[in-house]
Amino acid sequence: MARAGWDVIVVGAGSAGAALAARSARRGKRVLLLEAGSDYRSAEMPEEWRSPNPAVALLHPTAAAGMVWAGLDAARTEKQSAAPYWRGRGAGGSSSINGQIAIRPPLEDFEDWSGHGCAGWSPEEVLPYFARLEDDEEFGDEPYHGRGGPTPIHRTPAEHWGGVDGALARSALAAGHEWAADVNAPRATGVSPYPINSRHGRRVSVNDAYLEAARELETLTVRGDALVDRVLFEGARAVGVSAVVGGAEVAEYAETVVLSAGAIHSPAILLRSGLGPARHLSELGIEVRQDLPVGNGLQDHPMALVSLPLTAEAGISTPHDRHTNVCVRWSSGGPFANDLMYVALNQNVLAMSEADGSAARGGFGVWLNRAHSRGAVRLVSADPGEQPRVRQRMLSDERDRSRLRAGLRALVGLAERPEVTAILAGSLEQENAALFGVLDRDGELDEHLLSTVVDAQHGTSTCRMGSAAEADAVVDPSCRVLGVDNLRVVDASIFPSVPRANTNLATIMLGELMADRID
Repeated sequence: MARAGWDVIVVGAGSAGAALAARSARRGKRVLLLEAGSDYRSAEMPEEWRSPNPAVALLHPTAAAGMVWAGLDAARTEKQSAAPYWRGRGAGGSSSINGQIAIRPPLEDFEDWSGHGCAGWSPEEVLPYFARLEDDEEFGDEPYHGRGGPTPIHRTPAEHWGGVDGALARSALAAGHEWAADVNAPRATGVSPYPINSRHGRRVSVNDAYLEAARELETLTVRGDALVDRVLFEGARAVGVSAVVGGAEVAEYAETVVLSAGAIHSPAILLRSGLGPARHLSELGIEVRQDLPVGNGLQDHPMALVSLPLTAEAGISTPHDRHTNVCVRWSSGGPFANDLMYVALNQNVLAMSEADGSAARGGFGVWLNRAHSRGAVRLVSADPGEQPRVRQRMLSDERDRSRLRAGLRALVGLAERPEVTAILAGSLEQENAALFGVLDRDGELDEHLLSTVVDAQHGTSTCRMGSAAEADAVVDPSCRVLGVDNLRVVDASIFPSVPRANTNLATIMLGELMADRID
């Protein structure tokens, strides 16, 4: 029996948790939203995070402090050392620090979900929630879009694109790719402007879109600086959570507990609660409550880069210029449509290291929209203050290496076209000497990719959804954790696989949908 007045405790005020908490509170449920980072009002967000270019804040020590999980690293491949894995901390979660990309997964993703035992997740069932969450200024009147929802959807007009944006679009169109004005339209493929969750050139996070207006509700309580350690149980039933607040352990109780702490921290909470691989838990001295594949299945989008030395005219003119406005979704010829994506980078990593953020270097990226390789999240200890170990194991599956090889070679072909060479200030081959030296040799190119590939910060699938009979499932199609009662996970960790899109919009949709489905 729950011992306090909350109907629902939601752990994590990010893309799914904020939407779920706000919608549930508006339905009359008494909701406690617990956030490990600070709870701040929209007006208190550092202005650097409002910029169209997230590099402005990520490279600003004061702005980044407290907004990004400190000490969280990830090894991208088995050949790479661990490097920072940016996850948002505080009200808004990663929607407060990401690239503001508002791409939906193609409907084929949800056909795959429902076809693999995830009843209730067909295209027809999720599409109304994508429409409900958005205010699409250009396509809002289309039957598959929405107008007036919490999340604004903006597309930068071509006349305001960066030099690399325009070069990628022109080169891809000249090479035969289609033009798709709305990448979020059903079955869209080809060259598209990015939809962006911003209004008047300023970021709109889920803190702005969902929580700010909901704070007036008597049914919603938001509590920041509350680091949830574990779920509390009575028998097989979840009855609350234990959190560290001001250095002290505090217990909160509710009829339903929902973890929305993200693909890294939701599995960490489950593991500390005794839900996970029995051998791993026993090694840490954690009593095994339920042997489940928690933390397995981690996916992200592996991305390979081609650096572009830009003319001064093609480089960004101010640090606040948008870092990317154009993408190209295309198919490699395998069983999955839109399994690869090109992205324009008006700045590349080298440019981001410059003090003023305006160095004349850009890049093209190609990432796998559909990946086979899977990694894992594991605890280092049972201490909630210690970050888990994250091994992504990108490109560990040959099917991923072969497609990324093909995608990178095709991307180099685009970069060598006259539409791109017109904006270059130097030799493409000299700029990318290590890549060009191995480009035609599969084995050596694989080694190059394993040493240099980056991720897109799109972690998913560590608490995978499926039928109870599936060996890799952690939650059922209602997001209920298998083997226990009154405990759900609602965030990107439940995605069966990384979607063929940036993850933010799909994660918001998840919170919207589950607010209607949790009794």
